[in-house]
Amino acid sequence: MEQEIQINEHNKKEYPPMHTAEHILNATMVKMFGCPRSRNAHIERKKSKCDYQLMQEPSTEQIAAIEAAVNEVIGKNLPVTVEYMTQAEAAHIVDLSKLPKNATDTLRIVRVGDYDACACAGDHVENTGKIGIFSILSHSYENCIWRVRWKVKRA
Repeated sequence: MEQEIQINEHNKKEYPPMHTAEHILNATMVKMFGCPRSRNAHIERKKSKCDYQLMQEPSTEQIAAIEAAVNEVIGKNLPVTVEYMTQAEAAHIVDLSKLPKNATDTLRIVRVGDYDACACAGDHVENTGKIGIFSILSHSYENCIWRVRWKVKRA
């Protein structure tokens, strides 16, 4: 059964499987390339995109490895949990550089098992097994920005 689109506290409609897949993709990019999480993402039900700051375009083999790594994490059925903590506590766990200046001191931290932790107000699946299959549709590279377009499809 397909999950409903939910509306978060910022009234942004999100599709939880895609949003959770974005967290896994971000963590995979950080782990594989040492780059920051995507600063420019557009997450939709049918397809999504993320931009990453990279010194060179990933090779065909690296792109296949990204896709495989994301699907491996999805296949582990990791729990997706939420906890609340102060910014000072969160600073030891997550990158707060994207946090808006007017953010409250208490943050909502979303964890994907022990694979990722991120300050986030969005909606997510309860475990990664509900995401589906991640696939990279296309990508481009310009001015040290690698843009990847991707989707998830129910298994």
